[in-house]
Amino acid sequence: MASKYLYLNSRDELFRMDVAKIVYFEADGNYTNFVMSDKVKGAVCMNLGEMQKQLTECLQEAAQTFARIGKRHIVNLTYVYHISLARQRLVLSDGEVFAYPLSISKEALKALKEMLVQSINNTQTTQKQDIKA
Repeated sequence: MASKYLYLNSRDELFRMDVAKIVYFEADGNYTNFVMSDKVKGAVCMNLGEMQKQLTECLQEAAQTFARIGKRHIVNLTYVYHISLARQRLVLSDGEVFAYPLSISKEALKALKEMLVQSINNTQTTQKQDIKA
């Protein structure tokens, strides 16, 4: 079973992060910055590719909650609030306490939007089938 927590261990620090509270990760050279829903921010000495691998290994199926968006971000899909292709902007929000606008390439946003729309359509089709059964 996948862990509810993500543990990030470096030489000098250990972070225990509630997976549901992780909003996004952002690349910063050989470091990855993270932002939590309670507005806690931090950084670990790990590039974004290593972070993506860590998420997959530690969270297993729960890692599907996260998506790599372009070269600089991994976002928690549950916080996707607004996608603007024209403005090249993604807003991650819980709808109440925080909103984090991110500048993302148009191509990456288009791929994210298509993935989310496909997921919504699949969910609606499954729900319709459940109602008929």
